[in-house]
Amino acid sequence: MKCLYCGFQDTKVIDSRTNEDVTSIRRRRECPKCGKRFTTFEVYESLPVRVIKKDGRVEAFEREKIRKGLVKACDKRPVTMAQIEQVVDSIEKNIYNSLAQEVTSLQIGEQVMKALKPLDEVAYVRFASVYKQFTDIDNFIDLLKKLKK
Repeated sequence: MKCLYCGFQDTKVIDSRTNEDVTSIRRRRECPKCGKRFTTFEVYESLPVRVIKKDGRVEAFEREKIRKGLVKACDKRPVTMAQIEQVVDSIEKNIYNSLAQEVTSLQIGEQVMKALKPLDEVAYVRFASVYKQFTDIDNFIDLLKKLKK
């Protein structure tokens, strides 16, 4: 690793630590030439995942969109931000573990619904009503009946 200060090519690692969720490594380095220290982070390089929308458009996967949808669905419900982040982490992990470079928005929506159902039924119904684009009250009632069972 090149020294940040003097440009010397051969710095020495003096300390390495993983972060809490073990997705990156923090390395403390020292330059033998100028003696200055600096920190670097080593992270996984992931393949870009593209999302195929219902209308055929294709866009880059963004975990933030899942988080925003969950926050809206869980508004004024007894669901903590930690629980929401856990769901987002789980869905993102599933997507990247599938090794698919393309995933449909329908697949993502199904994963969100599957995670929301045991978490909070009201949030589940809120999300489902937007995700499934209910056209009338009968569709909504059918979902509630399925949920009741």
